[in-house]
Amino acid sequence: MKKINYLIFGIVFVFFSCAGSDADGNEITALQPTNLIITTNIVGVNNSNPNGDGSGVVSFILSATNATSYKVLINGELKELNTNTFTYTFSNAGTHNYNIIVSAYNQDRFISKTITITVYVEEKEGLIWSDEFNNGQLDLNNWNYETGTGVNGDWGTGQLDRATDREENVKIQSGVAGADGGCLVLTTRKETYMDRDYTSGRITTKDKGFWGPGHRIVARVYAKDVKYKGQGAAFWMMPQEKPSNLDYIMWPQGGEIDIMEYVGAIPHHNLGSVHYAWEWQNNEYHDWNHGHLGGYYSYETQQTPINESPDYGGYPPEAGDANAGSSGFHEYGIDWFNDRIEFFVDNYVYHIHYLNDGGAYSIDGLDKKAVQQINGRRVTVSEYSNHFSEWRPFEHKMFVILSVGVGGSDYTYGGPIVPEADFPCSVYIDWLRVYNIN
Repeated sequence: MKKINYLIFGIVFVFFSCAGSDADGNEITALQPTNLIITTNIVGVNNSNPNGDGSGVVSFILSATNATSYKVLINGELKELNTNTFTYTFSNAGTHNYNIIVSAYNQDRFISKTITITVYVEEKEGLIWSDEFNNGQLDLNNWNYETGTGVNGDWGTGQLDRATDREENVKIQSGVAGADGGCLVLTTRKETYMDRDYTSGRITTKDKGFWGPGHRIVARVYAKDVKYKGQGAAFWMMPQEKPSNLDYIMWPQGGEIDIMEYVGAIPHHNLGSVHYAWEWQNNEYHDWNHGHLGGYYSYETQQTPINESPDYGGYPPEAGDANAGSSGFHEYGIDWFNDRIEFFVDNYVYHIHYLNDGGAYSIDGLDKKAVQQINGRRVTVSEYSNHFSEWRPFEHKMFVILSVGVGGSDYTYGGPIVPEADFPCSVYIDWLRVYNIN
């Protein structure tokens, strides 16, 4: 469906040479700095906490003979110092090694040294990232526009739409009934634009926000106008990480998590699912090499429906139909643990996917899915997606995608667009929040 390429950026030091001169204009050669010493103090280090107390605070003292200034490359940041002391706070939760490059300068002459320190940062529970969409415009520190028509010219799913970065397709709007504040609005339109008869909007947090196990990822969404076959909205995740020896990770080897797949053709249910590969196949795509395990949520009963795989039908829902996803805001999310992913709507868990064979059923080398009664409710329980050693897709960080689209074929989830469908078709996202969890 989607092939994600990753570029690895290097940080380049650019140093400008200079030379001094005396009163008569004669050049004075600067003395070469020597004997560079770097002293570090990780706050809270003791026998019980050899890598610090979890605050991530480290103080540095730099010294070098003949040095007048310093440059420090630390955690991807370049600092230029006219003093020999500074403090830095690391924020990446967990215990990590950091290579730090220090250069001592005297005009055009310098000496460099690299040290490695290990720092522990406590991973705290609670909200760690959010976008409330209250600032009047899309925050490009958090988001990227994704434009065009994607893989195969149809987003790899048979869609008809071209995504744009115009306000007609992506905007922030205030005054939406039921919202906590402003809303992100993603809209599909029936219009002639470039080479297409439909336009859409999609944004991603690629390279700007990405998370893995140990997080709750949740969005409050109102699929207001998604009411006809061929209309759809999605809140999903794709790989941020890849094997270090490869330029990209192929789909579905890298995995995909669909937190919200809501389509007008199935108006009373949401689908939460995972996509993965059965074999590594040298990181190459093959049509047959695609596993998919998902569960449906019934807005009426707040659990997996009796008909576990509902058919197309019942669209458009009647006005005021509270059992349709288009009737109001709902919270769609996952709790992502080391061994499983729990899908929920409005805090009702309806699908639990276990990553390993034997996580929910017997170890037999087979994918499996069944409905179980958990705490008196019907829950779809599935396994498994770790099928090969080269890459375990749901043990790595992924970024978020919010998108709307127009179906163009029978293999588009939700089916092809029907002629009676109403446009424009807007979806409102009140907020997206990410929490640390145990």
